[in-house]
Amino acid sequence: MHFQWYPGHMTKARRMMQEDIKLIDLIIELVDARVPLSSRNPDIDQLGQNKSRLILLNKSDLADEKYNKQWSQYFKEKGYFVASVNARNGDGLKSINSVIQQACKEKIERDRKRGILNRPVRAMVAGIPNVGKSTFINSYAKKACTKTGNKPGVTKGKQWIRLNKSLELLDTPGILWPKFEDQAVGLRLAFIGSMKDELLNTEELALELIGFLVKQYSGVLSARYGLDEQEDRFGVLKDIAENRHCIQSGGKLDTEKAANMLLDEFRNGKLGRLTLEFPE
Repeated sequence: MHFQWYPGHMTKARRMMQEDIKLIDLIIELVDARVPLSSRNPDIDQLGQNKSRLILLNKSDLADEKYNKQWSQYFKEKGYFVASVNARNGDGLKSINSVIQQACKEKIERDRKRGILNRPVRAMVAGIPNVGKSTFINSYAKKACTKTGNKPGVTKGKQWIRLNKSLELLDTPGILWPKFEDQAVGLRLAFIGSMKDELLNTEELALELIGFLVKQYSGVLSARYGLDEQEDRFGVLKDIAENRHCIQSGGKLDTEKAANMLLDEFRNGKLGRLTLEFPE
């Protein structure tokens, strides 16, 4: 499979971010805790040079806790401020205020010396599609400020949100980058739903996921679907179809329906807490 998705609105969004970056003190970058490296847009590093940086490992409740800790350490060693959060239920959000103050300590100190008091920190919320930026903003603000949806491309334009007298957030659309040098990155982003499923062969995608899970998380599929895990990935998909009664008229197994269901259950955490890439 070849993975690529870079519609025109992403070019426009990137240009917009480039223009707004001069107004910003801090970039809050959301990544998916299941694929922390693959879900980082390299353009954001380029745009955010000389800015304070905070990485939020979002959807941390869906990722393997052991690897959440390792990834957190990995990014701290690279010089980022880091927090693990679950934007959907608000876990980890209380600690963010103090992390933001810490990340912008120099800026706040500089303002104080110039006699500028109570100027809010301006933070850009950035990330690829479907990592939960809008959900994070709504949970953090404790009110519905932005439109959310469990699919890529819901936020189309920028929006300033004043949270309190000390913090303003700029919500930005999710953007990918024009070309994946490594197609394994594209595969992982397809797994978590950061590309439109209509552009993908979901059956092939499910077979790749089965291969990964049998190798790295042995027993997960047999526990969920009551099957014997085996080398034959298509055999496993057929067993899932049979177990979940995905049957076409005429009694033929509907493996496409089973593939969609497997991807959906993985994305929603029904297979357990799983991480798809590991720190070096």
